[in-house]
Amino acid sequence: MKDRPNMAARLGARSRPGARTAWSGVRARLVAWTRLSAWAGACAGPKVRAGIARVVCLALVLATVGLLPWLSGKDPALTVLRARSAEQEATAEALNAIRADLGLDAGPLRLLGGWAAGLLHGDLGTSWVSGTDVLPSVVAGLQVSLGLMGASLAVALLVGAVLVAPVLVRGRGTAGAFAAMLAAMPEFLLATVALVVCGVWLGWLPTSGWQGPAYMVLPAVALGVPAGGLLGRLVADALPAVLEERWAELWRGSGVSRARVAAAALRRVLPPLVPQFGMVAVGLTGGAVAVETVFAVPGIGRTALGAAKSQDLPLLQGAVLALLALGLAAGAAATLLRRRLLGPALRDAGLTLPAARPVRVHPVVPVVLAAVLVTAVGWGLLRDPYTVDTAARLASPSWAYPLGTDGLGRDVLARLGHGAASTVGTAAAVCLASFLLALCLGFLPLFTAGASDIANALPPVIVGILVAAVLGPGTGGASLAVALISWPPLAAHAAALVQEVRASAFLTAQKAIGATPVWILTRHVLPSVAAPVARHAVLRLPGIALALASLGFLGLGAQPPAPEWGLLLDESRAYVERAPWAALAPAAALAVLAGLAVSLAAYGGYGSARPGRARNPLLPRWAGVRGSGARRGLTTLSRTRKETSLAPR
Repeated sequence: MKDRPNMAARLGARSRPGARTAWSGVRARLVAWTRLSAWAGACAGPKVRAGIARVVCLALVLATVGLLPWLSGKDPALTVLRARSAEQEATAEALNAIRADLGLDAGPLRLLGGWAAGLLHGDLGTSWVSGTDVLPSVVAGLQVSLGLMGASLAVALLVGAVLVAPVLVRGRGTAGAFAAMLAAMPEFLLATVALVVCGVWLGWLPTSGWQGPAYMVLPAVALGVPAGGLLGRLVADALPAVLEERWAELWRGSGVSRARVAAAALRRVLPPLVPQFGMVAVGLTGGAVAVETVFAVPGIGRTALGAAKSQDLPLLQGAVLALLALGLAAGAAATLLRRRLLGPALRDAGLTLPAARPVRVHPVVPVVLAAVLVTAVGWGLLRDPYTVDTAARLASPSWAYPLGTDGLGRDVLARLGHGAASTVGTAAAVCLASFLLALCLGFLPLFTAGASDIANALPPVIVGILVAAVLGPGTGGASLAVALISWPPLAAHAAALVQEVRASAFLTAQKAIGATPVWILTRHVLPSVAAPVARHAVLRLPGIALALASLGFLGLGAQPPAPEWGLLLDESRAYVERAPWAALAPAAALAVLAGLAVSLAAYGGYGSARPGRARNPLLPRWAGVRGSGARRGLTTLSRTRKETSLAPR
């Protein structure tokens, strides 16, 4: 009996290690499962929030479009009657019959609910005007616009390659004034000139319709040249700093071919610019309304414009939904491509950004451009822009009329000078508001990714119609409409830069030595983001002026007889073949404005870049980092990633 306790003790002693081992295995599995769950939640959380932002923005836009007749204060039955038959008299019986046929008496919420319920089953409804199914019309218009977008994007890439090639060959940047002038060319003016010269005078290409590849050449050139100027300038602006990095010097010293170094530099530059390429592609699809109108192209933008004018809600909602879906798809593709280009650098916080080094042009260039613009505006301000002289209609340039006259005999120089304040001032205010909004939203990438895709996919014309329905046509409504859709490219650029700055090695080092978040934000993140985005915003200033002009061209902006540059382009488009000077004057003014803005932005960017100080890009600034120990710690931490983070993966 005395052996039993000893035996029990021995058995217990033998059993404890097994129990301990089993418990350790269970605990290890629990810890692993907890970590896996936390990691999955961290990964799924941002995606879920970004998806919610997209769904909310999509629902808000579609609901606003569905409320268009009620926002405008017009009777939708009367508008639909006029669209169906302009000769039919608007009697009470006819209007009541249309209301009963369309179910307008049920109210806007009931109509929205019915359309949404049909959408869940793949039914976009029936056109209020033609009585046909909406889905085939939307699909046909989208196919045409996608084909035109592909051709226009090819032209844009070709123009951008021509602008970037000198930077790759010489290894240093250019001021970008020529690219800015290309980006400032009015698309509808290019379309009109191309139609007259290549279609009417020379007879090389067809002038209207959509029946084969030859019909897309002129519209693609009109859309692709300004887009290529914008994309080429963005890439050429970022290349010089990359070509001066340590890895590029090592590759050239090791005998690596120039072509391979150029390809690696382009891959290094493209990640923050990939969202811009996606947005330009979407803009070429939905924003080509004016060009589609000039060449009578049955694209999705022209379809949406016709539906908005006739208040054909099912067709308008279907067209807008297609454009928004295209924008979301392009945004998702751009995000995946950007992550693919970045590789593990973004995930491992081993990414080092090149310092922004804007290229100064010779001081003569901005001085000459400013002198030309100021002289033309000042001379025009001394003349009367409203005097009508029917005997001098479409007069060629002379001493009495230095820039000729328009279709009513009014002095083009006078109207150009008096319209400069409203055109340039309004565009500058919209550009500044878009820049500040984009800079704020750049630190909210999840919201920006969803909202910017939605806003960028909306054609300016549709937004202008919605705003004009509430506020009425005018300069204020056009400015608000352009401001609502001009921030997505800037916000996408800012969000990409913020994400890469946060993943850079020097920022990790700053956190390791105890730098405060406010210090990191104000001394590293904001200077690295604000300067490139500001130059991007300045480059888009003429484009914003063109957007305002396009709304004026469609009667949604400034109203006649205001001497606004957009109205000048619109009024002169009809007789551009007989009197091209009336159209070339505001177009040349916009091009000079673009060149001047980019030239001055290069001088303004030097304050933050400090190109004269050669420094390690991993050690951006030593101000505020006191003590040799802090310097040694930062140097040691950054040295471990220096060689691997600089070279493209």
